[in-house]
Amino acid sequence: MNSHRSRKPLPKRAALLAAAGLLGGLLAVPAVNAAAGTPEACSAADADIYRPPDGATAAPGAVVACRRVDSLPMVVGGPPLNAWKVQYGSTDGRGRRVSVVGTVVVPQKPWTGPGERPLVAFVPGTLGIGPQCAFSKQLAGQYQDAYEGPNIAALLNAGYAVAATDGQGYMDGQVHPYASGAEAGHAALDVARAASRVPGAGVSPDAEVGIWGYSEGGSGSLWAAQLAKSYAPELNVVGSASGGIPADLKQVASNLDGQFFAGFLVDAFIGLSVTHPDMPFDSLLNDSGRKAVKDAESLCALGTVSRFPGTRIEQYTKDGLTLDQIYALHGSDGTTWGDAVEANKLGTGVGTPGSGARYEIGFPVLQYRGLLDEVIPAQMASATRRAYCAAGVTTRWTSYAGDHLTGDAQAIGDVVAWLGDRFAGKADAGNC
Repeated sequence: MNSHRSRKPLPKRAALLAAAGLLGGLLAVPAVNAAAGTPEACSAADADIYRPPDGATAAPGAVVACRRVDSLPMVVGGPPLNAWKVQYGSTDGRGRRVSVVGTVVVPQKPWTGPGERPLVAFVPGTLGIGPQCAFSKQLAGQYQDAYEGPNIAALLNAGYAVAATDGQGYMDGQVHPYASGAEAGHAALDVARAASRVPGAGVSPDAEVGIWGYSEGGSGSLWAAQLAKSYAPELNVVGSASGGIPADLKQVASNLDGQFFAGFLVDAFIGLSVTHPDMPFDSLLNDSGRKAVKDAESLCALGTVSRFPGTRIEQYTKDGLTLDQIYALHGSDGTTWGDAVEANKLGTGVGTPGSGARYEIGFPVLQYRGLLDEVIPAQMASATRRAYCAAGVTTRWTSYAGDHLTGDAQAIGDVVAWLGDRFAGKADAGNC
């Protein structure tokens, strides 16, 4: 059984997932060159792409299975392209090997710039936490709830290859570990590794790599930036752009609790319970809480927002626990929920190469937000910028007149141009 879901909120679901895992182990997948992590051909069935292996063993970035995708209906206005769905190896926050799905997209027009065609590792914004919401499914037109097709189109029109991760936990029978930083960062870096191993894609392992994400993707892309040197030192990362960043989950939670976007808070606690199975969770829930978990796992982004507006977290616990009371609860190893949440805070322990910091960053970072953002508190965004600047990391900051959703779209042209400057070797002194 895949490790993404070790807690069992509903007995019937546990039995179904166990059966799915057994079935997955009995069904064959295309042959793979284990040493190189490269399949002989991208001939996997679509169902095979989303079936987690019975005990993931693939090395980070190794391609487990892939299939050609005829079109990406969500990428409106993009150039003629070639695309592949890819199941690839990664690691979770505890260092255990897992499989993840992503999409590799390459413009058909030959690259005419200097060097190899650049690659952008793209981390999507909030999609929902059930496997039906996977970005790869949405890009391919199997479901439509996501909103970042224009981002992908703009990168392709600039001539860049794109490796877009779904993020961990979007395969059959899984739940996405929403708001978990290490899982998001690893998935983004490993899809960049996997891109050069897709037969026929023509992505060079020596390509310069940019990273980009907004909202949940802003957190994931910034975590990828922080983890790049230690986790994927062979990648030639030249810049990372992150917008609408939920950098401090405690501040975000306080801002969401009882407000219109409270569904994101529900998803976050469910996601953290996936990565912290030893923490109390199921035992805290009342009937409304168990119904909320079931609903959240069956809905994607718009459905989640519509289902939970104005709700407060204490509505879902037996004892009406507030956020602060939940943070004080201990798991079996003495870790508190507060510790688990704090571990995902961005901007702590960062520094420049050679500084000895936990997270050394040797490339420029772009951070941005909408001035009317109702999800991400302004003081938190400013604090993240200050933390990076104080650590000496080259940081550029910009803002837009939009709210949380429109801030993403407003930044597309500027982000693609900023990444283009990094690929062209132009210096960026930042604006700290």
